Amino acid sequence: MNKYLQLFRMGNAVMGVMGVMVASFMAAGLDIGDHWKNLIVSAVVVFMFICGGNALNDYIDHEIDRTAHPERPIPSGRMERKSALHAALLMFVGSVVVSFLTFDAECIAIVIIAAVLMVAYEVALKQRGFVGNLTIAVLTGMMFLLGAAVVGDFTDNLIVALMALLVSVGREIAKDIEDMGSDEGRITLPMRIGVRPAAALACVFFVAGPALSILPMAQQTYGPLYYTVAVADLLFLFCAAKVFSDPHKAQKTAKLGMVAALVAFILGVIRF
Repeated sequence: MNKYLQLFRMGNAVMGVMGVMVASFMAAGLDIGDHWKNLIVSAVVVFMFICGGNALNDYIDHEIDRTAHPERPIPSGRMERKSALHAALLMFVGSVVVSFLTFDAECIAIVIIAAVLMVAYEVALKQRGFVGNLTIAVLTGMMFLLGAAVVGDFTDNLIVALMALLVSVGREIAKDIEDMGSDEGRITLPMRIGVRPAAALACVFFVAGPALSILPMAQQTYGPLYYTVAVADLLFLFCAAKVFSDPHKAQKTAKLGMVAALVAFILGVIRF
């Protein structure tokens, strides 16, 4: 059983469940308990989905993992590739089937589209640079859409989903700049257009996210504590400036900025 726990990377799956719970709270606020059945369903869906994605990743990248992650089940010889593929398919299909328990067309559609995108990413898009970056960013944003859909309307989290998408693209490009020397079998954006133009594009996305955070302020969507999003905005603007000289620092700071933005949205739900 340990090899399957390692294959699924349970820590990532648990973090994903926590993420969708936070997304649901951002949409429903203190009334989140009224939707407990759908919350359980969404937790199972996200858990199975992430497990499936990690299993498929190990199946696809088994050759790369011989050097990069020799301790994983396939390169270590503890699991056959076909077993990882079967586990991935079981988890992906299971996540879609379980999503039908919400009896909500929006939820089901989000899960199906996400499953298609994840498989497409691992099979083909990961090697295609910017398209792969954009796919991962879309999947990140879709988690917030799912969290809102299970408690009402997916559009309730549309702004935060778009913000997450934008800054995720910037972070993915920064990671590709950082990894240029070690990337194998991929034609990343920095390889295709050069480091400085790629950094400039990442900068655009890092700035676009904070710009979008102004909308909830103008529309008074959240309470006054939402203004703490300024901390996240400053972190993303730092990333925009830093990506040219230190892409590693930029992508690490972007991760911190995402956490700060999440906290701001959560606090914004609380009104005095």
